[in-house]
Amino acid sequence: MCSSARKGLELFCAIGRFKMKRIPVLALALVLGVVSLAACSDADPEVITETSIVEVTVEVPGETVEVPGETVEVPTDAPRISFWSTETQPARAERTQAIIDRFTADSGIVVDLVLVDANNISSIMAANQAAGTLPDVVFHPLELTFGWYNEGLLDAQAATAVINSLGVDTFSEGALGMATIDGNPVTVPTDGWGQFLVYRTDIFDDLGLAAPTTYETIRAAAAACDEEGFIGIMAGTDPGQEYTQQTFEHFAMANGVEFTDADGNPTVNTPEFIEALTYYTELMAEVGPKDTATYWDQARAFYFAGDVCITHWSPFIMDEMAGLRDAAFPSCPECADDPAFIAKNSAFVGDFAGPSGSPTQWGQVSYTGITTGADTASAQEFVEFWLSDGYLDWLGVAAEGKFPMRRGNADNPTAYIDGWGQLEVGVDRRAPLSDFYSADVLAKVVDGANSLNRPFIPQGQGLLLSAVSAERIIPQTIADVIEGFLTPAEAAEELQTLMEEIAASLVEE
Repeated sequence: MCSSARKGLELFCAIGRFKMKRIPVLALALVLGVVSLAACSDADPEVITETSIVEVTVEVPGETVEVPGETVEVPTDAPRISFWSTETQPARAERTQAIIDRFTADSGIVVDLVLVDANNISSIMAANQAAGTLPDVVFHPLELTFGWYNEGLLDAQAATAVINSLGVDTFSEGALGMATIDGNPVTVPTDGWGQFLVYRTDIFDDLGLAAPTTYETIRAAAAACDEEGFIGIMAGTDPGQEYTQQTFEHFAMANGVEFTDADGNPTVNTPEFIEALTYYTELMAEVGPKDTATYWDQARAFYFAGDVCITHWSPFIMDEMAGLRDAAFPSCPECADDPAFIAKNSAFVGDFAGPSGSPTQWGQVSYTGITTGADTASAQEFVEFWLSDGYLDWLGVAAEGKFPMRRGNADNPTAYIDGWGQLEVGVDRRAPLSDFYSADVLAKVVDGANSLNRPFIPQGQGLLLSAVSAERIIPQTIADVIEGFLTPAEAAEELQTLMEEIAASLVEE
């Protein structure tokens, strides 16, 4: 996933090993498996990229730990746990380590920070389970939750105890519900974000276009932009990318597609699904990327170049649009004088609707799981700190894409939502989002993050979601329709069969 297509911009991917050099005592954390360059919005140099047994050198407290204004002695025989994080971008890792330092100073528990690529974390977890070297705590996305729990990796009792201790009513009900199995949450909701249609308000105003809130207005705007020489819309079409599945899921849910029935039986060979698949593939082929197999990097790069009217992206794009990250810097003609030009002339639509559905926003929630191999007491204490004293600092690691799934505490029910609004964003430069976006835009982003949705989850079919995502059958089906190998009706029938086979295999296991 290092290759990318950018107009007028050549990119490269670098290989390196992340090392932190602030604390005098070193520790080696061993990770079995393959770790490759981080993908999606966080693909950057200087992350772990070795194979086989990877020695990850991290600076962790040993005999002493330095925190601002003081040096705290920590016994060499202090409890020690490991925390795996997929936030591999170096600046984010440094901020993560700073939170860990505070926790160690407060608790006397040493935490080894291990950076793991999000694309390979599932296989690495499996290898470490086999070797008996699971981490104590792991930061992970929703779609891995059900597979990991089914495989005996997540300690639901420990997660439930943390949530009860912090207060069930302080968490987002939706985030808790999406990770609940047999009546109990199996991992702790941490942060989340929703996908958006990001669109150029200046172009829309010039052409007299309505905001892209329905299939009809999305198509009309994209077609009008196409006639003016712009790419109408960029979204996923690459058959090997999960981004393609995510963007299509958003469009499908907006048209009332649920993917399974209440009993977990696949339901994609339906009029609603065929309608959504027809719309999406025609949109991409006619007024979108056309014959280009598009994934997340191109969708961002072409929008930043000023060549696209609408792009489908996560809020992680917000700081980059403002010119705060050199590795993803706006390159439009106007951006030479004002790097924040794209940010100042963009708006966001999270929930839109198709003719057979209602407004829906696709969402991703991340969790902090305690594993079945953990030092449970120490891990629970760490996660409770992470979601309380350390929470705003954690959200601040990448505030544009980390909306609080714990809204507040017993003293202030909106403490963390209010605090999030004051956090700075950016990598190479830092500033509050309010410097670039209006209060209305930010309110829409926050409100959307509190009512996110995903297919399969409402029906309790998270395990099926994990399996379908791993097989990439939905992205391949989309590509087959765009390339003319299948009609939408044929594709729906074929996809129904494949999903039924996957569902049956899960029952057999």
